[in-house]
Amino acid sequence: MIADIAVLLFSAALAAPTPCGNLKSISLPNTTITMAESVPAGTFTPPPGPAAPAPEGQRGAAPPAVLTVPPLCRVAGILRPSSDSEIAMEVWLPETWNGKFQFVGGGGWAGVISYPGLVAAVNEGYATASTDTGHKGGNANFAIGHPEKVVDFAYRAVHESTVKAKAIMTTFYDRGPKFSYWNGCSTGGRQGLMEAQRYPEDFDAIIAGAPANYQTHLHAWDLGVSVPVLKDPASAVSAAKLTALNKAVIGACDAKDGVKDSLLNEPRTCKFDPSTLLCKAGDSDSCLTAPQLESVKRMYSSAKTKTGDIVFPGKEPGSETTWNVISGGQAPPGVSLGSFQVAYDNLNWDWRGYDLDRDLKVVDEKVGTIINAINPDLSAFKARGGKLILYHGWNDTAISPGNTINYYNSVLAKMGQKQDNWIRLFMIPGMGHCRGGVGPNQVNYMGALERWRESGISPDHLDAFHVTNNNVDMSRPLCPYPQVAQYKGIGSTNDAANFTCKASQSTGN
Repeated sequence: MIADIAVLLFSAALAAPTPCGNLKSISLPNTTITMAESVPAGTFTPPPGPAAPAPEGQRGAAPPAVLTVPPLCRVAGILRPSSDSEIAMEVWLPETWNGKFQFVGGGGWAGVISYPGLVAAVNEGYATASTDTGHKGGNANFAIGHPEKVVDFAYRAVHESTVKAKAIMTTFYDRGPKFSYWNGCSTGGRQGLMEAQRYPEDFDAIIAGAPANYQTHLHAWDLGVSVPVLKDPASAVSAAKLTALNKAVIGACDAKDGVKDSLLNEPRTCKFDPSTLLCKAGDSDSCLTAPQLESVKRMYSSAKTKTGDIVFPGKEPGSETTWNVISGGQAPPGVSLGSFQVAYDNLNWDWRGYDLDRDLKVVDEKVGTIINAINPDLSAFKARGGKLILYHGWNDTAISPGNTINYYNSVLAKMGQKQDNWIRLFMIPGMGHCRGGVGPNQVNYMGALERWRESGISPDHLDAFHVTNNNVDMSRPLCPYPQVAQYKGIGSTNDAANFTCKASQSTGN
């Protein structure tokens, strides 16, 4: 009896987690653990420094003022896989662990640990990790004269941090994660696709929202619409005019899906002609001058080379109110300017002489070959049972929704048209960049991904909600592309139960 109790106690001791502080002395290749400390349940205050950037410069996405955490072990480290690398990472290990790992992605040029993402994951019971991708600050300044740091930002920091995070949690819990998940949007979406393409063994399943995976072409499009406005202020379009344009678009196309709700369920079926708003009796907030009309047309249009090759798609009808890129200013968006500064190795590169054909060739060669994540061959990821959920808001004005559709279609073209047993795309009416907007934009992507990967339950739709003042005022099903949610004709149009997924009217412009 006593011997049996002794065996049980010995077994329990073996299964007990390694004390948090002991992780400070763990030995990992090219890694220095700088901190391993227990954090009690309660509020968590991120260390001083820049806040996590909103994905691709999104506005209005500040993290909550108070971050609340469960009891956990917080580990920080510096990774130096190259002579010029200095990659910061953090791994958070909750006392009550669900046995899974969730890596949270970054936004823009990254440059910070994504503490709000870590908090969200650890509160769901995941061991979680984040990296600053090898530099501090949300711009491309770090990359000038530092090619190894460009590689770190592009893919090495995420992969190295993933490997080290798994080693740390295996030491702490005395076992590795049952499942490893990636969760990111914008740059985080690009990072997730890069992992699936380059390191398919790292993650069992991936959420890649609004991916900036064709970064150089995205940034070339941005300069193509912003530079003409900056060089000719008369072509700038005010917020009031954009509101009038949006009102005209919604008025012309809202009812096409059978529901008048200020949402375009299928924006690509909207053929509104902005020329109808050309000023005829003097300028006003309700019309567009000829130069402003050209700015608007550029926003809707794909950027093309002189030979007609499509570089990157334009924005969709319904998204007009947040077209800040043509509102004027002093310089193009800094996040987009950064790719060209890196390509020319010059922070003072003069955007005023921007030429798409000339500069795109340079930025693709010097930056795109490293950073872009456009390889459609995901066969290795698929073969190991990987699952991939892509999502994008139709009202996204940071990254055109058509880019994600284009990538999804490129995967089907490469691997065959029937791939919905492992990859699905969900387009979200009215949602902006990664979140927010007039449409249903609160979705439990991770829950759907887990059920798919762990239980084989395919996401035939995702439940999406719009919340105002902490109250759900609309719910809709999100359907796997190219299906769309269609109203059954009976019941409230704010209730998802009254919609069904059906074939789309249009899958292209």
